[in-house]
Amino acid sequence: MTDLQNLGPTGEDIAVNHLKDSGFRILKRNWKSGKLEIDIIAENKDYIVFVEVKTRSADFKDDPRKAINREKQRSIIFAAENYVNRNKIDKESRFDVIIIIMKDDKPDIDHIENAFYPTLK
Repeated sequence: MTDLQNLGPTGEDIAVNHLKDSGFRILKRNWKSGKLEIDIIAENKDYIVFVEVKTRSADFKDDPRKAINREKQRSIIFAAENYVNRNKIDKESRFDVIIIIMKDDKPDIDHIENAFYPTLK
């Protein structure tokens, strides 16, 4: 794998460690519902959190937030609903985004809580 191909998995590893350090328990990584995927499913005492991770190198021109458009949000919401129903989760859900910008092999982490809401179904 090239460095570019490692960027996504490296970013997810960084995001998992960030979440653990913030008191979350990781339930699943790369959970699939048909063709849909949720990068990280985590929980704390209050929420089950569905996390989308976007990792970019510092020289990447576009804002990674643009990659999480309405269609992407809808697919995450649909997959999350499937996860909640299959696992009979009785906890409030939240949708977070973690943006990781790698600069000289050091991550700049932006954890956006409640990045979007499940009203886009």
